[in-house]
Amino acid sequence: MLEAHDLAARRGHARLFSGLSFDVDGGQALVVTGANGAGKTTLLRTLAGLTAPEAGEIRWEGRTVAPFDSALRSALVYAGHQPAVKDELSTEENLSALVALAGESVPREALGRALDSVALARQRNLPARALSQGQRRRIGLARLMLVKRPLWILDEPTTALDAAGTQLLTRLVAEHLESGGIAVTATHAPLNLAAGRTRALALG
Repeated sequence: MLEAHDLAARRGHARLFSGLSFDVDGGQALVVTGANGAGKTTLLRTLAGLTAPEAGEIRWEGRTVAPFDSALRSALVYAGHQPAVKDELSTEENLSALVALAGESVPREALGRALDSVALARQRNLPARALSQGQRRRIGLARLMLVKRPLWILDEPTTALDAAGTQLLTRLVAEHLESGGIAVTATHAPLNLAAGRTRALALG
């Protein structure tokens, strides 16, 4: 379970949110919505342990966790709103680096299967600078297939994805929930997940 109790955050002199409390059980997705500047990214970064809240606390599996808590970080996959790829590396090298940063090691064959699953097999050896924004985003989808973590925190994961890519993302999240995982996502384009699997949180 992921819990938030009386969270508050501000940007400069502006209060983004306060008194924010919720919990998310295994098998559930929390879908965070709100206008630009409402604090969606700040909330997700706080839940991921990358930013300290102004007030309140976060609990993972019943234990209060501080920013950069090792137990929380080892339990999650965080994807920011910008694809974390390096232009000079190939598609496969970028995927391998993302997996390695998570402390995982997978065979090259597994990398190839994951890239094939996200329609990047032909681009496997291309430098990332040659990829479209949607293709760069698909490298992150391949990472979700290879890095097994119970908590996914995804910031605007549908950005730059076409209809097929969005369907693939939805399937991956649905399978993650079916296996008992948790997903927290901020999005302007709602994912077509089963109603019983989702909870909504509107900021602002």
